[in-house]
Amino acid sequence: MNPGIDLQGSFIQILTDLGIPAGLAKAIWMPLPMLLMLAVATVGVLVGVWLERKISAAAQQRIGPEYIGPLGILAPAADGLKLIFKEDIVPAQSDPILFTLGPILVVLPVFLSYLIVPFGQHLLITDLGIAIFLWIALSSIQPIGLLMAGYSSNNKYSLLGGLRAAAQSISYEIPLALSVLAIAMMSNSLSTVDIVQQQSSYGILGWNIWRQPAGFVIFWIAALAECERLPFDLPEAEEELVAGYQTEYSGMRFGLFYVGSYVNLMLSALLVSVLYLGGWEFPIPVETLAGWFGVSETAPWFQVVAGVLGIVMTLVKAYLFVFVAILLRWTVPRVRIDQLLDLGWKFLLPVALVNLLLTAALKLAFPVAFGG
Repeated sequence: MNPGIDLQGSFIQILTDLGIPAGLAKAIWMPLPMLLMLAVATVGVLVGVWLERKISAAAQQRIGPEYIGPLGILAPAADGLKLIFKEDIVPAQSDPILFTLGPILVVLPVFLSYLIVPFGQHLLITDLGIAIFLWIALSSIQPIGLLMAGYSSNNKYSLLGGLRAAAQSISYEIPLALSVLAIAMMSNSLSTVDIVQQQSSYGILGWNIWRQPAGFVIFWIAALAECERLPFDLPEAEEELVAGYQTEYSGMRFGLFYVGSYVNLMLSALLVSVLYLGGWEFPIPVETLAGWFGVSETAPWFQVVAGVLGIVMTLVKAYLFVFVAILLRWTVPRVRIDQLLDLGWKFLLPVALVNLLLTAALKLAFPVAFGG
């Protein structure tokens, strides 16, 4: 198996060779991955907003942003600057503390979830043994922020939007957790790195999407509902609730909700690629490619090239699902709130339970294929 490039070990070794104590070298390394991940998440938001505009324009046969930078790539930056300089208004009869904490509780858990996203075997901030459990736990905090924002706004439309957000999140978190549990059962681990490694033996044929097709569909539908993407954007339905829990927000507090939404969309797409599409793995195993070209897997230059291409492979898979999510928003009509809850409780939950039991049975019957 390709051991991958150990950036942390290489970085600390270089500083140690320069005469810096090992403890200080490790302390210098610690904030760098987090800063890099924040930069990646922020750039992901800008790219997501730009793709949203261009894909929606193409779907509706119009031009979209064109003149704000080449191909309109500076349009998201212009949106951000506009929100930063807009007046920040707090309603007179609102609860100012909860009104401020709401957007923070929406954004913070999503950024923290990037701690466990692997772009390579050693290219992640922390390889936790309970990584997937941590992500599910953090994602359950976000509805509290939405409910807090709606309740503190002293607006009936905002309150209804917050209540809808909480009901929607509870409905879809359970099927999502059950679909992830089936993956953990096959991988014998909750670590994202272990889950990818378990899919690495046979190239594209070893990816979990072939062994968990029902779980894959459940996960993607539940992830769209968690991100409140159309057709599941009931908490902020403009025709019914003005803008839901966002109605009384302005300026950067309003912008934080959209930052959280797009960062969460990118995070969900990355986790789909990690859990079901082999993460950084190639459709053809790296060992096979190295053998074809007569290259040693342990050659330093090959490790660097494989690491870079692994990052590219992870992002390509993730942005494929971002594209699908954006296209769905502009082609599928919004469902009603009763249809949304019925889909979660009466369809996805039973199917997820059956999928989990079937996975357990197949794991006992065919341990080689299902991680026994």
